[in-house]
Amino acid sequence: MFLAKVEGSVVSTKKDPTLQGHRLLLLRPQLVDEKNPSRFRPGQNTIVAIDVIGAGIDEMVLFSQGSSARLAANLKECPVDAVIIGIVDTVDVFGKKIFSASNSG
Repeated sequence: MFLAKVEGSVVSTKKDPTLQGHRLLLLRPQLVDEKNPSRFRPGQNTIVAIDVIGAGIDEMVLFSQGSSARLAANLKECPVDAVIIGIVDTVDVFGKKIFSASNSG
């Protein structure tokens, strides 16, 4: 599992039939900053992920990639590589809270 911030959405009217009805969101992975572990630094890449839980823009989410992404509910036959599997409430690093959903936005 990985952490990411939802940065946007992706609309695709023509796609594999197994993806019909699934919402696509654009994610920016979040990494604990090795120079200052009290904050995140954004990853350099973006990822398109299927949203099965109803995440929103600017939320911090958990996502899975690779073959384990298809283990999420109703995705066994979908050609997916990334799926949002949770919305993050808090993140603690070395006993210090570096993210709280109630303080973001």
